[in-house]
Amino acid sequence: MHFKNPEILYLLTLLIIPILVHLFQLQKFVKTPFTNVSFLYKIAQQTRKSSRIKKWLILATRLLLFSTIILTFSQPYISNKKATLKQHNYIYLDNSLSTNTEGERGNLLQVSAQEIIRHASNEDQYSLLTNSNFYQEKTKIELKKILLKVKNTVKKIDISTVLLKFDTKIKDKTKGLDKIILISDFQNIYKNKFTNVTPQFSAIKLNPSIKGNISIDSVFISDSNTVNCTLNVIVRNQGDAKKNVPVAIYNKSKLISKRSSSFEKNTYKKIEFKIKNQKELKGKITSNFSDAYPFDNTLFFTIKKDQKINVLSIGKNANFLTKIYNNKEFNFLQSTVQNTDYNSIPKQQLIVLNEIENIPKVLIKKMLEFSDNGGSLLIIPNKKSTINSYNDLLKALGVGKIGALKNNPLKITNINFEHPLFKNVFSKEVTNFQYPTVQSYFPFYSEKATNIVLFENNTSFIAQIKNKKRAVYWVSSSLKKDNSNFINSPLVVPIFYNFGKLSFKNSQLFYRLSSKYKIDIETSTKKEQVLTISNAGASFIPPQLKFQNKVRVTTNEELLKAGFYQVLKDNDTIVTLAFNYPKEESSLNFMNFNELKQVSKKGIISGSISEVFEETNKKNKVHWLWKWFLTLAIVSLLLEILILKFYKP
Repeated sequence: MHFKNPEILYLLTLLIIPILVHLFQLQKFVKTPFTNVSFLYKIAQQTRKSSRIKKWLILATRLLLFSTIILTFSQPYISNKKATLKQHNYIYLDNSLSTNTEGERGNLLQVSAQEIIRHASNEDQYSLLTNSNFYQEKTKIELKKILLKVKNTVKKIDISTVLLKFDTKIKDKTKGLDKIILISDFQNIYKNKFTNVTPQFSAIKLNPSIKGNISIDSVFISDSNTVNCTLNVIVRNQGDAKKNVPVAIYNKSKLISKRSSSFEKNTYKKIEFKIKNQKELKGKITSNFSDAYPFDNTLFFTIKKDQKINVLSIGKNANFLTKIYNNKEFNFLQSTVQNTDYNSIPKQQLIVLNEIENIPKVLIKKMLEFSDNGGSLLIIPNKKSTINSYNDLLKALGVGKIGALKNNPLKITNINFEHPLFKNVFSKEVTNFQYPTVQSYFPFYSEKATNIVLFENNTSFIAQIKNKKRAVYWVSSSLKKDNSNFINSPLVVPIFYNFGKLSFKNSQLFYRLSSKYKIDIETSTKKEQVLTISNAGASFIPPQLKFQNKVRVTTNEELLKAGFYQVLKDNDTIVTLAFNYPKEESSLNFMNFNELKQVSKKGIISGSISEVFEETNKKNKVHWLWKWFLTLAIVSLLLEILILKFYKP
């Protein structure tokens, strides 16, 4: 039992006063002699005992009366919390895309919001965390207004982050007045990591009623010529086998192809569409199928003929570069140092300094300007290269330095498979290929370099030095046949090809929302001019980095709705980009109740919001006892009246 006003209990000490009055009440008895009264002795003794009992009964009733009155004003109650303190409920409501589906009682997110409003206590405080916002210290009325406006979002947050955020907000963890309630479908796409210090929580698991789902996973082009191209659409089926599922492709709103396909249980399937080549295509792939998630039944993509990448080789002519940088994808030029058109340098995306013996200062200056403007630079030395001129260039670029030529034959044995240059090049790590060799090399020293390919002694053969603006690639030896057989190795094509491809990031067929991308837009802007990304419902200015002939825009969490977005310069559309929802949200893989119970052994794990809230409110409900003590005071007063009136000693 607890007391709202415990200081009033000090008045109980005053009960000593009626006790003293009764104990030390002085009465003088006058003796009156009578004759022949011996027969009255027994009656007098009995009367005195009855009178004493009556006094004790009156004392008891009065003590009970005063005690219960004092206890009534101290306001006693029974509860797990102090009456002067409010319980603070920290609620996480998962409003990710996966909760935009039907449960037994309707849309999971909407029903959850209504259930919270219905069962939340008026006496408690609330903090609500969603995937997009955190609302702190709200009353039930304020919480209701927020919940009625909650919508599904593309943003994601894992449970461990939720618990950490709540734990840092709980001020006093010893009083136990702060409760954590998680409401989610607990998809296994998140990092649901729990530790021994995970705070106690109650959880409500939201369950979709439909157990199957068809989703448009991705699309890519496998073959293309001057007339047609082949689109490969990857469709994922979760759940039982499905027959005659329609899949259609549109260019804007015009239907250009349609097929029906059947899917086996829990499989991916590739569907091929041959379509006519078009200068620009705003594509939309749809599947009109009733399933768990409607948001993944559409995938947007764009096809635009990629611009050719400009590559300039300065120095010795190299036939292997001509073969790699073909006319289909690259505008490749070769020139000697003396014949180089410096006015064409700003138009290039990649410049190869190919085995120049001595780099002139004017060329060093031009390479620094080119690199500062975002161009990629590939440096291949000559056996007779002047070390000082190369170090002057490397110093100007701020990337490192080289040492004297070493005539020490080495094998090229190690590949950094994690480097972006090798993305999608190898299906697995290769360790048994025929190692190319070099007869001599220049040791390269740099604290900023990332090794791409290494010699057998773990020193750098090919390295990359990259910062915010520039990307510089260094090859440690001459690639002439009398010094190395590297150009005959299978590695030479993907490495040099990707040097060119990564120098300009052409837009992809599509992008995923809530992911970070850096996209190169071929355009030039004035000093204060910026690019804007816009669609029918929103417009914003993304972070962007300006170069001489391109602008690199960065997208992250600004885009929230799938569809087509235009990149605008002033009011002119430069390029159209397609964004789609994250495919991970389509997963029907969830945590189960047993996993949650193992983590939160003291918490309530349920599929019902009402059950958890009612149990939480019940445990912390205040049961006031002052009415019972007031009733007892009245009863004690009545008892005293009855004793005084009817008890005659």
